[in-house]
Order: sequence, then structure tokens, then C-alpha cells
Amino acid sequence: MSEITRRSLLSGAAATAALLATAPVARAGSGIAARVKRVQLTREDHRVIVIGSGFGGGVAALRLAEAGVPVLLLERGMRWPTGPNAQTFPHATAPDKRILWHRSSPELFGRPVAFEKYTGLVEAVPGENMTALCAAGLGGGSLVYQGMSLQPTEAVFNTHFPDGLDWSALNSVYYPRVARMLGLAVAPDELINTPNYTAARIFADHVRKAGLPLSKIPMPIDWNFALAELRGDMASSYTNGDGAMGVNNGGKHTIDVTYIAAAEATGRVTVETLHEVTDIERAADGRWVVRVNRTDTAGTVLENKILTTNALVLAAGSLNTSRLLVRAAAKGQIPDLPDDLGRGWGTNADRIYVWSAPAEEFGVAQGGPVVYGSLNWDDPDGAHTVIQASIPPLSMDAHSTMLVGYGVSNGCGEFRYDAATDAAKLYWPADGDSFIQDNHIGPAVQRIAGPSSVLFDTNLAFPSTWHPLGGASMGTVCDLDGRVLGQPGLYVVDGALMPGNTAACNPSMTIAALAERALDRLVATDVGEQI
Repeated sequence: MSEITRRSLLSGAAATAALLATAPVARAGSGIAARVKRVQLTREDHRVIVIGSGFGGGVAALRLAEAGVPVLLLERGMRWPTGPNAQTFPHATAPDKRILWHRSSPELFGRPVAFEKYTGLVEAVPGENMTALCAAGLGGGSLVYQGMSLQPTEAVFNTHFPDGLDWSALNSVYYPRVARMLGLAVAPDELINTPNYTAARIFADHVRKAGLPLSKIPMPIDWNFALAELRGDMASSYTNGDGAMGVNNGGKHTIDVTYIAAAEATGRVTVETLHEVTDIERAADGRWVVRVNRTDTAGTVLENKILTTNALVLAAGSLNTSRLLVRAAAKGQIPDLPDDLGRGWGTNADRIYVWSAPAEEFGVAQGGPVVYGSLNWDDPDGAHTVIQASIPPLSMDAHSTMLVGYGVSNGCGEFRYDAATDAAKLYWPADGDSFIQDNHIGPAVQRIAGPSSVLFDTNLAFPSTWHPLGGASMGTVCDLDGRVLGQPGLYVVDGALMPGNTAACNPSMTIAALAERALDRLVATDVGEQI
């Protein structure tokens, strides 16, 4: 397999990263003299401020609004509206500036990137031994995630999460509530039996032959959109694997069109996009101060804002929530934060493989995003999941497709403040995921692929994760409802609250379910007090 062909096969994160890695360096604005402009300063006061609009932020905004609380929701990225035949999102085989956050690493996976500055969808945050990726845009990670929506088993959840979360309530109330909000559904057989979904059927056959469990994966998708594509009613997006960086046709129930749309409909939620929070601090009177840059789509600062509030909800994702808090602690902006702040960080044991099988005809077009997975959860300590994901559309059958694994890792990373850069930096042990990969995920993937196949582990080429978790974990930094210990009025309800993993599942369902649980309790106890 040629190097160019191999790069073209990496779907989702790997496809985008590999294609970006082939681009030459561009220096936007070189030769133009820098100009210092006076930027307007605005001061505002709000009842509640929520930073971030992904799964945790969307839940918080809606449930507080339903309780009669006015909310300001801040999002550093843009709105990305979609609909049939839209061209909202970039194509994985032809990436452009929409793919990258303007302050992302200038070298993505070791190679320079060449796009002009833009408030794009993904920021690559390099750390020691790990590059973590986080989304930007109204809806957060729901815009670019494949959509796997899995609820862990009780045994695995209770093994890896703190005591006291009440599995029975999560199982009967909160996971089902999220499933209803996201409109979860598995792919219909009518779709799976079409030529475009040959790769999914081959994966299912290999899983059965390997003696491993096989399941259809619940997805936040109206599969009628995919069927409409096959009828020719709209351009292909689902059925040719072209949704790695967002689905252009709509029909994907992302947070912006579910939770946030419902929150805005209450009339109590104000959404401000292109508002990037730079600092948070506690004022002398105990209130919270949030410093914000309002920018244009190139990242140019148009306005500075100083916002004050009694209640601050952090939902900017594991990376950005952790970075804000660790920096605030180091600079004395929030005294007396818990000692474990920044610790307990994990990758969810992410792994992405290219599965090449010369004897298999996976098809020129591989429908997606995801149909089948193998949920190997009998051993709570080694629980892991393997799913098949489509590759971007090619002009030929490359006899290859994608396998993605995740699980529970023993590794533990942390954020530490770096005075030289005035920022919190991520540190990850080089062998942090080795036990789960070497003993569980890797062997399962090899069993599924079979002896005549070739597997390319993309994480060996560029260690990375799309599922950063932890940094302000429950039980050590926060209580089980997301209250930061010793800091009245400060809350965390996103991936930073997780204990470095989400019990062998991708994180979306568990982050949202725990946020739903927390908001029920916060509305009952904190509204009228701290909120």
C-alpha cells in the first residue's frame, strides 16, 4: 500500500490529521505590519454563566432555564447550521480552514498545517506523549463525533466511578432521558442490506466468526436521511462516509439542535458564540469574574468583556475546563482549589486502526457513520469496545476500512501550570494505555480482522485522543453533583468531571446522563442559594 493511499484511508480523526499532514506551511498575514487597535471593554452582570455548549453545557442551560433561571451560554466557536444538500462542514478528502481552530497546534501530528486562521471545528492540543483534540462550535463535540451513544453496564460503571451515584436512578431516569433528547436509533436493516453498507456487514461477519459479541450501536440519527440519500433525494453524506467532520444533510441530533434549541425556546437562555473565555477568578466579594474575548471568525479580538455572576458553570470540555482552573489556581485567581485539580486525566484508551484485507471487497462507498460494534464488557477491569467506522469516499475499493477501540486505562495524566507559557500543559505517561491495549483492545481487533489482514495502528504514528476526560474529577476535585469543593457557586458538568474514563464507552451518553443527574439535584438545592 502506498503512503498516499494509506493516508486516504484514515477516517474521522485519522483521515483529517493525515490529510492535513501533507499540506505545506502557510504564514497568514506575513509582510503586513501589525497594528495595535483599541478594543472596546464591556462589563455585564448575569445570574448564571455557562462556559461551553457541548453535552454538559447544553444540559445545564436547558435545565436551569426550565427552572426559571436566566442563563448566559458562552461558546468560543460558531453556529454550524445544516440541512439537505448543505455545505456547512468540510469534506474529509478535501479539508479546508473550517477544520481547524485558529490557535490549534501549528504542527498537527508532527507536520505543519497550511490553513488561514479560522474559528474551525477542532483544536489539537499537544502535550507530553499525547495530542488531545477538542471541538469548537455551538454543540461542542456533538458536531464532529461519530455518534456512538452507549450506556455502560452496572458492573463496569460501578467498578470505575465513585460510590454514591445510584446506578438504579441513572439506569431508569437519566440515561433514558438523554436517549429521548438525542432521538437515539439503530440503523434499519433496509439500509444495512444495501451495497453502501457492505463494510458494516463484513465487520459483523468477522465479529461472529471470532466468537465475540455483536450489537447494533444506538446513534443520534434520523436514518431516514440516509435512506433518502440512496433514493437520490439529497446529496450523499451518510451513505458514502463523508460525515467525519460533521454531517451536512442534517438529521444528526447534535446538542445545538436538541438541548440548546430547547433552551433558547424558553426565552431564558442567551447564546453568545465567538466568545472565548480567557480567565476566571473569584472577586473579593465572593462573586465570579469571567474575562472574555469576542472575536471574528479569524480569531481577531473585537471586544473585551468582563462578566460577573453568582454562579459559574464550567462545561468547556476536559481540556479547556482543566486549563482554565489550573491556570487560575497557579496565578492565585481562585485561591484554595483542591490539591487534585488537574490530575486524574485519561484518554478513554482511544485507538484507531486501518483494517486492510485484500480478500475483502468493502466497497468504493462505505456508508456510515457507525452501524455495528463489539461490546466486550464481561470483565470490568478489561472492559473494551470495538466498532467499525466508514472511511471517506474514494474512487476505488481500497479493501480497507476503519476499526475504533476504547476502554478503561490504568494510565493517569495531569495538567501542570507552565509559567514560561502562562498556560496549563498536559502530561501523559508514554505507556499509559499499554495494559488495556496490549491485553484487551489490540487482541480483540486482531481476532476480528483475522490472520490474513493487516492492521495499521494510527496511535503508534501519532498518539492522540478524541475523548479527553478528567482534570476536575468527581470525588477528588468536585462532589458528585459537580460542585467544586470549597468554592461555592462554581460547578463542573463536562468531561473534566469524569474519572479519566467512561466505563468502556465513548463519553457522550455518560457525560450527559451525569449532567442531567447533577442538574436535577442542583435545581432542587442550589437555585435560590448559590444559583
